[in-house]
Amino acid sequence: MMWLAVAKKSGRYLHIILYADDILVLAPSVTQLEKLLRKCEEELSYLDMVINIKKSACLRVGPRYDVRCKEITTSAVNSISWANQIKYLGVFVVKSRVFKSDLDHSKRSFYRTVNAIFGRIGRIASEEVIIQLIKSKCIPVLI
Repeated sequence: MMWLAVAKKSGRYLHIILYADDILVLAPSVTQLEKLLRKCEEELSYLDMVINIKKSACLRVGPRYDVRCKEITTSAVNSISWANQIKYLGVFVVKSRVFKSDLDHSKRSFYRTVNAIFGRIGRIASEEVIIQLIKSKCIPVLI
C-alpha cells in the first residue's frame, strides 16, 4: 500500500491512499474533497485514465455526518453520489459521527465458509481436520 499526504491546508492534512487501482481520498471538508478530486483527475489524465463514476462514492464521517451535502462533480460534470456505506479493500465503512466499519459482510462470509466445510465433510472428518480447515479457510475470510 502506498500512502501520500498531499497538502496541508489550515492545519489539516488532505490524504490519498492508493492500493493497486483503488484510490481513497480523505479531506476535512466537502470543498477540499472536490478540490482534491480535481487534482486526482488531473494526475490520472497524464496516465490516460479516468475515474469510474459508477464505482465511486462519497461518505461523510464526523459530527455533521447526517447533514445533506452538495453534489461532488467531476471535471466532466458527472456527479458522484453520497452513500451510507462504502467498501474499500474489503472493509465496509459506514457514515457515522465517528469512524465505524460494518463487519456483517465478513461475518456472513465466515459462516458461509464454515457451513460449506461442514456440509461437505461434517461427520466424516476428525475434529482436528475440521479445526485446521476452519483456521486455514474461514479465519482469513473473517480477518
